[in-house]
Amino acid sequence: MKALGRVLLLAVGLLSMACDRRVEPYVPPDQEPPAPSRPVRIPGLEQQAPRDRQPALTPARSSIRGTIRLGSGVQVPNGGVLFLIARTGPGGPPLAVKRLPVGPFPMAFEIGPADVMLKGRPFEGPIQLSARVDQDGNPLTRDADDLVAQATGPLEPGAEGADLMLSRAGS
Repeated sequence: MKALGRVLLLAVGLLSMACDRRVEPYVPPDQEPPAPSRPVRIPGLEQQAPRDRQPALTPARSSIRGTIRLGSGVQVPNGGVLFLIARTGPGGPPLAVKRLPVGPFPMAFEIGPADVMLKGRPFEGPIQLSARVDQDGNPLTRDADDLVAQATGPLEPGAEGADLMLSRAGS
């Protein structure tokens, strides 16, 4: 019993020394220092000033609309998936992507701000538009038999009448 009491006393002593909690001394209200005359600013915690917001563009004005067609003699493979891809440059992630069911052709399309890959990225041009019928449905793989199409030139948001003609990737 004596040994148990010593062990408990030793444990309480060690625990009290191990406590590194800083406790500030009590300051009575009448001895408190005066409040600062200007607000205290902590870097990183400032409230952001509201930005001037521009009116949002309506999807009809900011989307690109057009038609996807099949080239002559081109057959669509069964089970494929059509990816409509908008890019702002030759490399990097696409600006916007839309996954569509294949056919029937000619097929009307619309791609715009709702299809942007990275939230908050503006849908603005010039935009290179392409389409691809991927046979395995995986956008990261490419096959020589995939059908591809490329718009003839860069497009600006709001463009209408974009025409994409699907043909074999190797042709």
